[in-house]
Amino acid sequence: MGMPASPLGKDVLSDDLPYVTGAIGLLGTRPSYELMRDCDTLLIVGSNFPYSQFLPKYGATRAVQVDIDGSAIGMRYPTELNIVADAASALDAPIPLLKEKRDRSWRTTVENNVSDWWETLERQSMLSAQPANPMRIVWELSERLPHNAIVTADSGSSTNWYARCLRFTDGVRGSVSGTLATMGCAVPYAIGAKFAHPDRPVIALVGDGAMQMNGMAELLTIRRFSRQWKDPRLIVCVFHNNDLNQVTWELRAMGGAPKFEPSQSLPDVSYAEVANAMGIPGIAIDRDDDIGPTWDRALAADGPTVLDIRCDPEIPPIPPHATYEQIKELTTAILKGDPEALHLMYQGAKTKAQEFIPHRR
Repeated sequence: MGMPASPLGKDVLSDDLPYVTGAIGLLGTRPSYELMRDCDTLLIVGSNFPYSQFLPKYGATRAVQVDIDGSAIGMRYPTELNIVADAASALDAPIPLLKEKRDRSWRTTVENNVSDWWETLERQSMLSAQPANPMRIVWELSERLPHNAIVTADSGSSTNWYARCLRFTDGVRGSVSGTLATMGCAVPYAIGAKFAHPDRPVIALVGDGAMQMNGMAELLTIRRFSRQWKDPRLIVCVFHNNDLNQVTWELRAMGGAPKFEPSQSLPDVSYAEVANAMGIPGIAIDRDDDIGPTWDRALAADGPTVLDIRCDPEIPPIPPHATYEQIKELTTAILKGDPEALHLMYQGAKTKAQEFIPHRR
């Protein structure tokens, strides 16, 4: 048994469970990819996950689907048993019929893969970068995440780090754009979460492109209503890399094209200074070792905070199970004269190498 999750389902099961393999898909983890590749039975519960290339090979696995909407049944994968029902009721019913399996080899393999992956992520997150490593921003938050926090993520390269590096414990909630296509959603989602749960701390992880679209204007909304919230902490963390980074990497890895600076480079803005001007404390940093203490400061504050963290745009968000075609296209982009070719090759090689270092177990 192993359990992956779509990005919207990240908060359903705690990452402390040793068989939870994490996100699946383009933003996914290696253990989720291995789980889909090697499983003999697939149970799809309440999910309309659209990226079928990340599911088992078509028709190679027996599949069961549970969904309250019958029109979603069998859309993404051929299923043998289709159950149109409430997910909780459908999963409760067979529990008395389950029998413990004596052969634990599959379960052990899954748990070892999960343990190794978290160790790999830690090593990748702690690598030095110029400026800060964006993975470390999320990893350090994981180490300090309040038990009742709500985390919202925008659509961009920062969403990769939310999906992979943020370790949800039981009670933490989170949300992203369901189609991973809505830029500018994290700050409005966070404000909505504060009105729904004014007694819980809320954290928005936002790329600087999304922040320039609408996030900065919404800081006025946060200042206006923060005194109404029992717990006034709403932290907006800006991944400041002056790049529409997810699209830049998609151009490289899927189109074999170098970064197109006229469309991808963003005007430089001090988000901390903008926040301060709007009456919200802003903190600007650009060093890896300052990330942890800055999270401590924001989480201990008695009101909203904006974190303006300058981070390296050349930390690759390419999935650990990158295809040959993606690697070939990235190489083509570099050879065509990508403006950051040397730096991205260095950071990419250094990050990828962490997957091959022997694990502690």
